[in-house]
Parts: sequence; C-alpha cells; structure tokens
Amino acid sequence: METRRNVLGWLRLIAVAAAAVSTWWGQANSEPQINLLNKGCSQYNATNIPDFFNNLNATFSDLRTQLSGGGGGRRFATAQQARSSDPAYAMAQCRNYMSDVDCLACYDAAVSQIRNCSAANGARVIYDGCFLRYESNNFFDQTTLPGNVQICGNRTASQPSAFNSDALTLLRNLQTATPRINGYYAAVVSSNGANSSSVYGVAQCAESISQSGCSDCLTVAYGNIQGCLPNTDGRAIDAACFIRYSDARFFADNQTIDITPFLGGGGGNSSKTKAIIGGAVGGGGGLVLILVAFFLWYKFSTKAKASTRGNILGATELQGPNIYSYKDLKTATNNFIEENKLGEGGFGDVYKATLKNGNIVAVKKLDISYSRAKADFESEVRLISNVHHRNLVRLLGCCSKGSELLLVYEYMANGSLDRFLYGDKRGSLTWKQRFDIIFGIARGLAYLHEQYHVTIIHRDIKPGNILLDDDFQAKIADFGLARLLPENQSHVSTKFAGTLGYTAPEYAIHGHLSEKVDTYSFGVVILEIISGRRGSDMNADSDTEYLLEEAWKLYESGMHEKLADEKLEPNDYTHEDVKKMVEIALVCTQSPPSSRPTMSEILVMLLSGGKIEQKGPIRGSFSYGMRVLGDTTSTSLGSSNSNATASISQFTGR
Repeated sequence: METRRNVLGWLRLIAVAAAAVSTWWGQANSEPQINLLNKGCSQYNATNIPDFFNNLNATFSDLRTQLSGGGGGRRFATAQQARSSDPAYAMAQCRNYMSDVDCLACYDAAVSQIRNCSAANGARVIYDGCFLRYESNNFFDQTTLPGNVQICGNRTASQPSAFNSDALTLLRNLQTATPRINGYYAAVVSSNGANSSSVYGVAQCAESISQSGCSDCLTVAYGNIQGCLPNTDGRAIDAACFIRYSDARFFADNQTIDITPFLGGGGGNSSKTKAIIGGAVGGGGGLVLILVAFFLWYKFSTKAKASTRGNILGATELQGPNIYSYKDLKTATNNFIEENKLGEGGFGDVYKATLKNGNIVAVKKLDISYSRAKADFESEVRLISNVHHRNLVRLLGCCSKGSELLLVYEYMANGSLDRFLYGDKRGSLTWKQRFDIIFGIARGLAYLHEQYHVTIIHRDIKPGNILLDDDFQAKIADFGLARLLPENQSHVSTKFAGTLGYTAPEYAIHGHLSEKVDTYSFGVVILEIISGRRGSDMNADSDTEYLLEEAWKLYESGMHEKLADEKLEPNDYTHEDVKKMVEIALVCTQSPPSSRPTMSEILVMLLSGGKIEQKGPIRGSFSYGMRVLGDTTSTSLGSSNSNATASISQFTGR
C-alpha cells in the first residue's frame, strides 16, 4: 500500500512538473506578433464623449470575452452598444494560427494602442497578429477602406526570379481559395525543390462579409502586395482582409491548410501543402528543446520592423489634410516662378516646392472661382484627403487665403505618363512597365468607383493626369477635383486646343455622367500606352483614321500586333499580349455604356492568363472622328441616324 502511495505521489509530481514545463514552454514560445502595421484615428470626435466611452468600453469587453472563449476561443468577433445617441461598433480578429494566449495578448495591445485616439469616433489598429477597429456607424459588411496599405520588407531575395515565381503562385492560390474556405482563412507553405527557398503565406477575411466581398478585397490586396516582390516579405491590408508572405516561418508546420480542393480546375501548383490540425505548438521536455524555444522567442521578439510605405510627409491616415500657410508655400515655390512650374492643367498650374524641412512637394494653384468656392473647397478637400491608395496621388494638405486656393500633393519625380509615350522620354518604357502602369490605373479607378465610401468619377483620365513615381508606379492625379465645380457647371474651361479623344460619346453629347465615362477614357489610354501614340495622331498611311478607329479596324481584321509601339523590343512581348490589351481597350470603349465592364471586372481581365472571358468587343452605334483646325477643335459624333457637333469645352471633361 505504501509503495502504491509513493508511486501515485511520484506520478502526481511528474504530472505537475510536466504541466509546469508545458506552460513554461508555451510562454517561452509565445509570439503575439504585435509589430504595428497601421494605425488611424478619425478626425471627428464623438458628440457625447462620456456616453460614447461607456459604449466603447462595453464593446471592448464583449470582444475580449468572445476571443477568450474558455479555451479554443474564437479568432473573430464583433460587438455593438447603442445606449445613447453615440453608439459604438467594434470588430476584432486574430490570425487563425495564433494561440489563445497570443491572440488575447495581441488584442490587449491593440486596445491599449487604440485608446490613444482619445475621443475620435472611429479608429483602427493593425498588427501582424491581429487587428481592432471601432466606428460610430455599422461597418461590419464593409470590404475596403481609404488607406489600404502595402508594407514591404527591406531585404531582396537571393534568387529573385525563382522567389517571385513561387511567391506569386502562392499568393494567387491564396486569393482564389480563401473566399471559398469556411472562415475565410488559409495558411500555406510552398517549397518547389532544393534550389528554391520556402515561401510562407496567409490570407484572411473578416467573417462578417460575403464570399464575393472577400474575393473583391483580396483581389485588390493581391494587386497591392505584388509591388513588394522581390523583397522577401510583404503584407497588404484593407478593411476586411489581410494577406502576407515571407521566406521566414511565422506560423507552425501543423497550422497550414491544404487549399488544393478550393482552387478548382486543377489550379493548384507543385507546392507542398499540409493539412491544418490546429492548436498552438505543444509542450515538450528536454534542455535542448527549451534552449531552441528561447532562441526562437528571442529572435522573433527582436526582429527588425518592416519598412512602411505610408504616412507620406506627415500626412497621416484618417487625420485630414495638413493646413499650410500661404507665406510658407509662396517661399517654397520661390514666389511661384515660371522655372518651378511643373505643368498646366484644367484646374490650375502646378509648381515644384521645397518646404522648410527639405521635403519636396507639388503645389497646385486652383483656377476655380464662384461664390461658394471657398466653402466647398474646405469640405471637399477634407473628403479628398482621406482617399488613400497606392495608385492615387496623395493629397498632403491645402491652403486658402482670400481667393487663393492651393492644394499640396506628394511630388512625382518622373512626371506624367505622356512624357514617356510621346514626349522627351518616348520609347523608354518596356512592355512590362506599360502593363504595370495600365494595371495601376485600373486599380486606382476601381478604388474611386467601387471601394471608397463616396463614388468619385474622375472625368479626365488621360496620360497627362497619370503620374509616375520613382519605381514607375502609376498614380492618378486630379481625382475628385470635379466635385469642386458648381452643380450647373459640368466642365472647367481650358486653354487646351487640341484633339480631345478621351471623352465618352454619351457624356460629350448628352451630359450623361457615370463611372463608365472613366472606363471609356481608360480604354483610349490603354491604346496610347501600347502604341506610344496620341489618340489624336493620324495613321501615317491614312488621312482619316485616328488611333481608336484604327484599333477597331485592326481588331476586326485580326491584325492587333500592328498597334504595338515600334520602340518596343521584339522579344519584349508576344502577339497574344498585344491582342489581349487591344481587346480590353475596345471592350472599354463600347457603346452603349452598359456594355462596358466595371473597373473591378477589368482588373480580373488584366490578371487572367488568357483571352478575356467574353465574346470580344462589339463596335457600338457611335463612331466619331476628330479634326483640328488652327486654334479650334471640331468634333463630330454620330450614329446611323444622328450627327452632333460639340464645342471644345464639352470634350475636355475637366
């Protein structure tokens, strides 16, 4: 009997010791992943601050209860409290590979961080391991938000070509599979042989959105994260989704999921994938294992933060525009001298400016004057300043003094796209650069049309309004400025007196304005980019055919390749590449407007590997040609039973 008691005692002691070792192991191996990726505070405060804080605290408590869940807690939660006129809605999510302990630690850190926003009626904090957001309005079904962010590491892969191929395949598969998986989450590790390093990736959507919403969000995120390659790690985040890749392990082997069944059509690759079996890394014994755990904990807790491509020149997300003094901007532009002029646009002249801190910016002097101009300027600039996207020129701030209305933008060293198509840099763009520019413009327009909370129609998409940064990434300029015009003035007068082939017929003739007006202009710009010709340039072999008309005829005769810029290297592209781009361009210029695709549909076409998924473009009833006569431009548009003539101001779309 005594012997039995001793044995039982030893067994209890061993069990306690094992539990202690297991607990210590879990703590030593703990990694809440609280590397801060993004933080934003609304520029507006709650009206009844005490009531709002009471509601907010209640939602935070509710979220934590849901996430803890007594072991095996949830990784996604929403909560709302509306006991007064200042309701609070909140959402939290941890990455599914996080343990319960790490998830709660990450959430607690997010709560602590987000409270720095004081009485703001909306805010968000995003870490590698989790995110937290609250608003005074219900946002649970929102898929995208101003300020979607791309964050890239600062180390280049040792074998860029192979790494790019592996990473893109993994990310594309994640984009496809994740919306089809219950819970909208996938983690994959890809390894394609001894000569290729592993690539780790995760994708996750908020569980409160629809499958199509998850797909839309990840389509944008996939487009953004590609810009990080060939860096060895990158992330893209938006309101309802997160996608990440890295050459370093950031989740355990036993936490991957086999996404092959969700790809469809044999869309998988040769990557090695492993089925998810859940749970955090288990406990273990032995000095070696403990030392390894300590080493990993130390390594990851002290790793360098990724370089962030955001918060340009002090203009931070959700905090509104900076207010500059007129005196400072006048000094920065050297009194707006001609030598500092970067260009002239429909809304005013643009000047290069060097601020006191040495930062270089672009200052636009608006040429808009009407009785309510200043009042509208302040409200509309606040709206435009919250439009954040990698393919839109960032508005940093503004200034108003008397009748002077100034906008301050980030500076684009490479200037506008037209320089590289038919200006002093003609012929210097490769086919890949041209495709990336087309894709970037499409992403920017899709955001303005479909993803920002207010639909913004640009009205003047053309190469002169597409700027290029140091990496030749396209950024759309002058978006939203048409909103500053009075309701009875649909266009801004302009000195421009050339051919004006970017405006959709229904807008030029009848004033019918919709997102499809920008789609039409985008189609013309595609043709200019691949051909290196102005839309108004006449074919040397014909005195009647302009670029769009010529494109339709070449398409109908199956000779698309003749549109390719002669400056391109022959081995830089294929005939199929040209054919695909011409077809997309012509689909965008079809009439009636309802036959044109949305910009998100165009993104899918651009990303598809083969022919666009429809019967092909069909030429509508509208056909038109343009003729320049001295300082006047006459443009005739007609159908089979009507003709119309419009003045130059009707075609500028400015």
